Amino acid sequence: MKVLIDRETVERRIGELAVEIAADYLEAPLFVGILTGAAQFMMALIDRLPEEMLAKLDYDFVDVSSYQGTENTGQVVLVKDLTIAVEGRDVLVIDGIVDTGRSLDFVLDMICTRRPHSLKTCALLDKSARRALQVPVDYCGFEIEDAFVVGYGMDYDQRYRALHHIAIIE
Repeated sequence: MKVLIDRETVERRIGELAVEIAADYLEAPLFVGILTGAAQFMMALIDRLPEEMLAKLDYDFVDVSSYQGTENTGQVVLVKDLTIAVEGRDVLVIDGIVDTGRSLDFVLDMICTRRPHSLKTCALLDKSARRALQVPVDYCGFEIEDAFVVGYGMDYDQRYRALHHIAIIE
């Protein structure tokens, strides 16, 4: 395993993203994390938001899957739906990594049918070289190369997810 982005750099960039997001929203948006990869990133992002935004912030998770072990099947399925209504709300979808774009596209389409006021996206990692579907990444932590990465929520067969840095599996 080779460290791609160290802990200090990851945490600094998450702080910068929190500042950008807070500046763009007059009212706190509904944060929707895509499980399981986005959970650690989303909670770190929330932790760095200004106090006045936290008082009004709602968050929820959706779980979709296109992987079996380490293999991407290409078929996205809904595992867990949202429990909070999105109609008329500003929604920010949080993902750990945007790879092919299929999972994010699936979630965006699902949320769009529920008529949010606005819909934006945030990803810790963007691997645009593997993009199969063009999806927006409104707030991006890092553009990365086409490599299999783990850490900060990303896993290899359910391992390495809790690392505080991003690493490449060699």
